[in-house]
Amino acid sequence: MLKGVFMVTIQNYVRAQSIDEAYELNQKKGSCIIGGMLWTKMQDRLIQTAIDMCDLGLDTIEEKDDEFIIGAMTSLRQIELHDGLNKYTHGAVCEAVKDIVGVQFRNLATIGGSIWGRFGFSDILTVFLAMDAFVELYHGGMIPLREFVNMKQDRDVIVHLIIRKTPGVFAYASVRNQRTDFPVIACSASCVDGEYRLAVGARPGRAMLVLDEEGLLTEGLSDETEKAFASWVSDKVPVGSNHRAGAEYRSRLIRVLGQRLLKKIEEEQQWK
Repeated sequence: MLKGVFMVTIQNYVRAQSIDEAYELNQKKGSCIIGGMLWTKMQDRLIQTAIDMCDLGLDTIEEKDDEFIIGAMTSLRQIELHDGLNKYTHGAVCEAVKDIVGVQFRNLATIGGSIWGRFGFSDILTVFLAMDAFVELYHGGMIPLREFVNMKQDRDVIVHLIIRKTPGVFAYASVRNQRTDFPVIACSASCVDGEYRLAVGARPGRAMLVLDEEGLLTEGLSDETEKAFASWVSDKVPVGSNHRAGAEYRSRLIRVLGQRLLKKIEEEQQWK
């Protein structure tokens, strides 16, 4: 649930006619790519130049044989309803998006705004972090999402999110105090081309990706190995406290959700 009253003041509004124009305008201090504008409204802010990229054709999801190309202006609702994306991710994307505030909000909020902000509470960042995902920046080019998440924000412009169709199995889960509230903890598990991954978001810091560095899952998934890996991740991932939950509770949730998601992946693998 979004709470509080915020004031966003815009002095100049520009609908960019090219990505190059958007990039050049964004180099000036006080400029802002507004995207769907929703997350921008969660802060008191003076924007000297608001840059809208709604005319640039970046609001589509293109599915190819080997990848999905998602435009930065694509809404979260489009992602939630995309059959190909949800089929590839075994419903994980829909599960991650469906409780973000409400349908009206998801019709406006964009994937570019969600990914670019690297928000600690982001379900979007968490679910895609467990995939072979790449961010295409206008100036910086293609960058793996696992690297982008730890980069400092600059004045580049996000153009696309690329999801490669690497063979894999995916699962997502979160815990919320209320259905449309931000998550207390969010977890996304995957086995991509034989590599097991667990992304943890809403720590309450930004999502981080954990790989099986200890080889706990080398022999495959079982009740014992799933519990061991989930416990190891819980000990490894830094967590904190805020008004939604305490650090100790978050650590317990990582163990529970991590084990549950790995069990779901095991069942999907057996079904395949």
